[in-house]
Amino acid sequence: MTTKATILLVDDDQHLAESMADWLREMSYGVVVAMTIAEARSRLTKQPFDLVLTDLRLGTEDGFDLIAHVRKTAPATTILVMTGYATPDTAVEAIRAGAFDLLTKPLIDEELSLALERALDQRNVAIENDRLRQQLDRRSGMENVLSHDYRMLKIFDVVDSIADARASVLITGENGTGKSMIARAIHNRSSRRSGPFVEVACGALPDTLLESELFGHVAGAYTGANTSRAGKFQLADGGTIFLDEIGTATQAMQVKLLRVLQELQFEQLGGTETHTVDTRVILATNENLAAAVDAGTFRQDLYYRVNVVNIVLPSLRERIGDLPLLVDHFLREASETCNREIERFDDEAMATMEQYPWPGNIRQLENVVERAVLLGRGSVLTLEDLPPELTGRNVDNFQSISSQGNSDGGSSAPVRVGDVSGKSLRDALEGPERQIILQSLKAHHWNRAATADALEINRTTLYKKMKRLGLDDPRLQFA
Repeated sequence: MTTKATILLVDDDQHLAESMADWLREMSYGVVVAMTIAEARSRLTKQPFDLVLTDLRLGTEDGFDLIAHVRKTAPATTILVMTGYATPDTAVEAIRAGAFDLLTKPLIDEELSLALERALDQRNVAIENDRLRQQLDRRSGMENVLSHDYRMLKIFDVVDSIADARASVLITGENGTGKSMIARAIHNRSSRRSGPFVEVACGALPDTLLESELFGHVAGAYTGANTSRAGKFQLADGGTIFLDEIGTATQAMQVKLLRVLQELQFEQLGGTETHTVDTRVILATNENLAAAVDAGTFRQDLYYRVNVVNIVLPSLRERIGDLPLLVDHFLREASETCNREIERFDDEAMATMEQYPWPGNIRQLENVVERAVLLGRGSVLTLEDLPPELTGRNVDNFQSISSQGNSDGGSSAPVRVGDVSGKSLRDALEGPERQIILQSLKAHHWNRAATADALEINRTTLYKKMKRLGLDDPRLQFA
């Protein structure tokens, strides 16, 4: 027979307790009987119960003491209270103490059965809500970190592994790769998710203001400090603090950070009282801290302290296979925000974006997509809706560049011949020839010897063609 639920029945009337236990077992409940609070506590330590059914008067003991104990040690267990001395105030007090319901003795079978079913239904709903909440918490922070790239999938595994660790985490990568989003994901997947997440851009403030921002200050600490103010470390107590651009911190600030990372203690600016916090520290930088240590601009002891776990985010050009996924996501977001009905980018525009090196990474891609949605005229966005830095049509009025090669030597966009009516063969071929040479130059990082070999022409011929086609201007390398 399947057991509906396990019940701890607590009553000092042995005859009544055994009779009720037999009836509950006939109703397919698993029942354990206790006659004192001490015995009930012992039972609770030996096995979990779905429900506690307890009298309020247990000889000289008070059932409210048991309610408090259950709420503290087994918060998922539902409590039903029964008493022969109920008043309206007793019922209110029991509910406030944590009981689900109060039943009056003598108990009626149907009344008890209904109360048990309602209590267990409510418990099942609470369990399901908690399960769904945990699923949401697990995904929280990652819903915008979209990737099929194996490097990012490994990073997701690392985030799961270190989410609840106390060790500091150093996130490195180029600007715009999503370091802040990964920091939030670590926080949201940890047991600190209900605590605050406090972000500080260390490079945005001078040293004195940064110290006040991080550690707070007391009244009179500096001119204009009329009142005391808590710092970010105090505000992040019980949660996570994210220190971005940590590589910009001065030597003096590095000493203060080393202490707070080691001891989680600090004094406010201008104060003498030592404050202690329970804060998880995540740091990020786009600089090479190991090189900064060698150069003497970053303290070696601080480097080893922050570099316990290092998450290195790849650039967008290293995970270019994710670009269609990211473009689709940003396109839907921008369309909704701008109240535009945009379906997609056409193939030519997508090919151009896939070949662009994206120096600003995902942040730049998001801005490009938003700009295209704002300025696009049709429901399908085209090459004309992309900014000049992607298409090569720049402000210096260079000849139109219909597409660019991938800086890592990726696949090329289709060559466009365009309108050739009224043109000589030489003139008609200039456009495609220029595009082919430009793509090859970019694919070989503007190495002319490698480009000539790839195109199977000699270097002199390449130089002449570059000059004739306007490709010898050095500014084109940065277009």
